[in-house]
Amino acid sequence: MRVRKKPVVAGAALLALLGALGVFVVLRTVVGNIKLPQLGPECVVRADGEVTLDSAQMANAATIAAVGVRRGLPEQAVVVALATAFQESKLENLDDGDRDSVGLFQQRPSQGWGTFEQIKDPRYAAGRFYSALKKVKGWEEMRITDAAQKVQRSAYPNAYEKWADESRVLAAALTGRATGAVECRITGTPVIRGAEAATALLAGLKLDWGKKLPKTAAASDTAGLTVAVSSADTGWRYAHWLVSHASVSGLERVRFADLEWHAPEGKWQPVTDGAQGNTGQVVAEVFR
Repeated sequence: MRVRKKPVVAGAALLALLGALGVFVVLRTVVGNIKLPQLGPECVVRADGEVTLDSAQMANAATIAAVGVRRGLPEQAVVVALATAFQESKLENLDDGDRDSVGLFQQRPSQGWGTFEQIKDPRYAAGRFYSALKKVKGWEEMRITDAAQKVQRSAYPNAYEKWADESRVLAAALTGRATGAVECRITGTPVIRGAEAATALLAGLKLDWGKKLPKTAAASDTAGLTVAVSSADTGWRYAHWLVSHASVSGLERVRFADLEWHAPEGKWQPVTDGAQGNTGQVVAEVFR
């Protein structure tokens, strides 16, 4: 006689599920004040699609985009650069790779891309990539993977195309074309606070944006800084950059227009404390 085991397996699974639900109900009932840890990615980017990244990947993506915008390149160049870094390093600033490859774009010192220390600087690496891309005749009309391959000369020339959609989402947000699109949840003790955090934040902005950075001033009581902007897309460009680098900068809050981002919640929400929306400046507040 054949023994049918599926109902037994299904029954065991059901009992396990009920047990888990029971534990959850008990926790909710007995210790409802306990804040369970939230699982999931630290950063979510939404702009005609969705991309999830950890905080280091998000910061690297924002720097790559900033270097492209600073050089006056079109959004498509940022898309190609991001797709390349996705494929080469998953947007991680790697210490090693194939042979002597290093960094976000896996550039090789032996092939004239720079020293190990230079290539490990995300701004330098992104700048070298954009310089090489600009030398590719007709790159603007090429498929993303073809433009990237002209620069990288990879053994897998079609691999970059699979990151095209993710790179378009990131580029739309980080160039400022999307509103409230970068959301990063930052928990735990801030790495730095007060004047030290405000100084580091301004230094990072200047390194990534250079002369492209608008007039920037320290906020009152060294609580942060303000960035003067002339348009909504410029404002969101800097607001998204700030949020992207929040995990290492001691950033607590960013305000622009009628929205604000707060580190523990990690979401853009309407301003509710009576403050007037301001499209003329981005306000960044650090933890005191």
